[in-house]
Amino acid sequence: MTTPKLSRRAEQLSPFHVMDILAQAKALSQQGKSIYHLEVGEPDFATAEPIINAGIDALKQYRTHYTPALGLPELREEIAGYYERKFSIEVDPRRVIITSGASGALQLAMLCLLDAGENVLLADPGYPCNQNIAKILAAEAVAVPVSADSHYQLDAESVALHWNSRTRAAMVASPSNPTGTILPRQQLESLCRFVEKKQGRIIVDEIYQGLVYEQEEYTALDVSDECFVINSFSKYFGMTGWRLGWMVVPDFYVDAIDRIAQNIFLAPPTISQIAALTALKVETQVILDARRDEFRQRRDFLLPALEQMGFEVAVKPQGAFYIYANCHRFTDDSFSWVNRLLDEQGVAATPGIDFGSHLANIHCRFAYTQSLEILQQAVDKIDTFVRT
Repeated sequence: MTTPKLSRRAEQLSPFHVMDILAQAKALSQQGKSIYHLEVGEPDFATAEPIINAGIDALKQYRTHYTPALGLPELREEIAGYYERKFSIEVDPRRVIITSGASGALQLAMLCLLDAGENVLLADPGYPCNQNIAKILAAEAVAVPVSADSHYQLDAESVALHWNSRTRAAMVASPSNPTGTILPRQQLESLCRFVEKKQGRIIVDEIYQGLVYEQEEYTALDVSDECFVINSFSKYFGMTGWRLGWMVVPDFYVDAIDRIAQNIFLAPPTISQIAALTALKVETQVILDARRDEFRQRRDFLLPALEQMGFEVAVKPQGAFYIYANCHRFTDDSFSWVNRLLDEQGVAATPGIDFGSHLANIHCRFAYTQSLEILQQAVDKIDTFVRT
């Protein structure tokens, strides 16, 4: 029997190690071991009840047919209204694209911006799936090392060093995964000026928008209309399993994205779109803001607890729900270290290798997506581990 052949793109995809750690953690849990999940970036809160009820009502009304490829017109209009209420900016609903999760939005953005052999610049450390999506499209993701000096974000200087004749776009995330840092507005403005001068595009991941602490939020749409801005109903809105996101794009690209979406996704999930209308209501966001405040309390507990143990956090997380910690005092192989932490103490964390290669061996990520009580227990376990 001959060995089956994989496509080159399938062979080249790197694994998402956190999913392996999650699988190991679940296996240990089934064996009766207590597991503390600080690895996966998913809120522990269930979807807010008004949103669930809206989904149930939609099912009872048999609203189960396809929507247009770009999404329900009323949801596109409601998202445009959301930007007006939250940021006092006008967005043409035509530019709002509803997608199958933020990952679906990123695929659509790259499909209409990149041809085979062209490249997009990404921060290292950064969310790993972004690189893999580029690889699937036979494009190249160029990882640009970033540090605390630039808030772990791309800036005009670093992008200028890596931009070449095949570069078509640069991607940033604010707040970012894994560092939780926000891209300063002035830094984004400079970055936009450089990229637009090069006739490229900026893709801005704003999926953790709403989960921002101690400062006023802004959106890249208030900096430039030429950005591709990606958002999601997963994080702040707590709808991870509903698989729904959106993207605001320059008007020129709308028709092309419509054609691509028709062929790739056909349409976003209908029930999820209807429920999302309720997610955007002001009264629902009162619930979501209370959850945001609880995330901040968790950060304010976990961050000093880790620092007291000897972890170093160069930039205090300003948003999302992650702490990207330097663990060089304990290891120069964070991949093996987090696996031992799981095996010996039942605490699941994510190794730096999941987010790139720049100093990845001495970093790991802790997600504060569990209750304060569970975080306290996890801290005790980590403390025991680093002391032995």
